Amino acid sequence: MPAPDARLHSPAAERNTAPILAQLQALLPAQGLMLEIASGSGRHAAAFSTGLPGWEWQPTDFEASALDSIRAWCQGLDRVRAPVQLDVLSKPWPAQLPSVVDAMFCANMIHIAPWACTDALMQGAACHLGPHGLLITYGPYLEEATPTAPGNLAFDADLRSRNPAWGVRQLSEVESVAGQAGLRLRQRISMPANNLLLVWART
Repeated sequence: MPAPDARLHSPAAERNTAPILAQLQALLPAQGLMLEIASGSGRHAAAFSTGLPGWEWQPTDFEASALDSIRAWCQGLDRVRAPVQLDVLSKPWPAQLPSVVDAMFCANMIHIAPWACTDALMQGAACHLGPHGLLITYGPYLEEATPTAPGNLAFDADLRSRNPAWGVRQLSEVESVAGQAGLRLRQRISMPANNLLLVWART
């Protein structure tokens, strides 16, 4: 077992955990199996599995180095499965992952990954979600009919300066690739700090 000091800390995760959990508690049924994409430090997995006592949680992350942090955050939580390294661009996804899940959650990956990862996320959701399953994404988006907050514009510029393949995405473009995968935007929820929680379901 990893030592507790293996836990990585994210100020953003500390701020957004409670608001996201409140929305998940309102959106999700009493029980199910959740596949989390890009779990990062594991802070969300630990808090959300505790706050959703009927749910089993399967964390994943692209970075092998994140897995020890996820294990440390979730140590002793018997409804959190062992984390799995996942590159969403891989085909197929690792066999260790459940073939069918009741929901998928992905926070702050779409803008900190190449655009192809958004398409792969939607295709993966279409493959692994049950008939009534939901994909829930969280993060900043650009919207044609909504003025972009200065903070999100600065964040977008910073991301693109760090990696030209990154950037805050146009929601309409995300909807387009979701539609190609057979998913539709069912609900748009405004969150603190100019973020959105988006709920996707099968068409």
